[in-house]
Amino acid sequence: MDNKENNVSEEKRSLSFVEQFVEEDLAEGKNSGRIQTRFPPEPNGYLHIGHAKAICMDFGNAEN
Repeated sequence: MDNKENNVSEEKRSLSFVEQFVEEDLAEGKNSGRIQTRFPPEPNGYLHIGHAKAICMDFGNAEN
């Protein structure tokens, strides 16, 4: 079992297209290697579950 667990941990996880863009920008040295996130204001002022997903994606990608 130990070999199977080691193989799983050694596998590279696949990147989403957003993560691929972030990796490419970092490799090219854009923004001096910084990741800048932005959460724009909602014109009608109401937050919904889609906003929570966007926040999690933005800051989750920046953290990795």
